[in-house]
This record gives sequence, structure tokens and C-alpha cells, in this order.
Amino acid sequence: MNKSYEVEYSNLELRFKRRNIQDLIKELIQEGYSLYWSENEALFIISVRTGRKLVKLRFVRTRSGYKMVGDYIIRDARLAEWMEKLIENTRGHAVVKRFKDRQILIENILFGEVIQLVEISGYQQRVLFQKGPVLTEQEMTGMYYSNEGDLRLKLRRLEMDDELEKMYKAIQSNNTETIKQCKDQLSIISRELLMLEW
Repeated sequence: MNKSYEVEYSNLELRFKRRNIQDLIKELIQEGYSLYWSENEALFIISVRTGRKLVKLRFVRTRSGYKMVGDYIIRDARLAEWMEKLIENTRGHAVVKRFKDRQILIENILFGEVIQLVEISGYQQRVLFQKGPVLTEQEMTGMYYSNEGDLRLKLRRLEMDDELEKMYKAIQSNNTETIKQCKDQLSIISRELLMLEW
């Protein structure tokens, strides 16, 4: 990864057990980072020093463990690589934006896998990679100028939460058919969310 990159991570959905968070702390220390952590009833925060900057990784307590939340801007190349391995290893969801010069590369990641890659240069944008159908430019423009986009965005976010909860229960009960159905549905919802959030 080029050090002049600035990488933004948003819409993170990474799930952990407490033991996993302890392992993350050990990994970061082994990578040579100075850090400290704090915890209360709702949050576990790991503060990582990168040069003069402090990156606070936030983990919200859930019924089954912890969920990493928040938006992060990382300018440290090694920490950005570590974050991407983390997304892949936890089979998590995220939108990753890489800023370099006048270009932005946007990756939509679902279950640790890139499902869409978009390049934006000035006013030009093009889809470099897409899993599944792409919305037309007219459909995207129409949604942008109407309230329908906001309503669909809220609805889709609620649907994604419901589907993730359903899949989590299916994983616990080892129901492979429901897991597959949830993955397919989440893939569709995630693609539409990415389009709606531009």
C-alpha cells in the first residue's frame, strides 16, 4: 500500500468475542504500536498511536460479544493493512475509500469479500468490478433527487440489521440453508446500500 494513501473505513460490521479483542491487542503490540485500552458497560476502546495521531477503535458490547463500529480515517500504511486483514479474517462488512491525488477508489466489502470496486476521478465515476446487477446512471440520479432514496436507505439498513441477526441465530443453530439464504439477501441489500449512500 502506498504511504501517500489516506484510507477511510465506514459502515463497519465486524463481530468479536472478548478473547478476539485481547488477541488484537497482542497483535498490535507485536506490530510495534503504542496503545492503551479502556472499557465500560457498553464500550471497549483500543487507542492506537500512529505518529502524532491517535486512532480509537470502538467495540460496542452486544448480546453475543462485541461489534466494531464507527468510521476511521487511517494514514498509517501498516495499520491500514492490518485493518484490511481484520475485515477479511472476521468475514466482516465495510466500505473502504482510498484517497490518492484526485482519485478515490471505493470498495464495498461483504463477508470479507469485495463485491464492488468503484473509481472516482473528478466528476467521472466508473465501476471497475461488480458482483451482480448494476443500477443504471438514470436510476441512481432519479433516486438522488427524490426522497425515495432516503426512505429506501433507512429501510435497507433496518433490513440488514434484521438479516444479520437472523444469520447469527442460524450460525448458532448450524442451519446451513438459512445461512445461505441470509448471505444471498445480505449481498443484495449491501449492493443497494452502497448505491444509495453515494
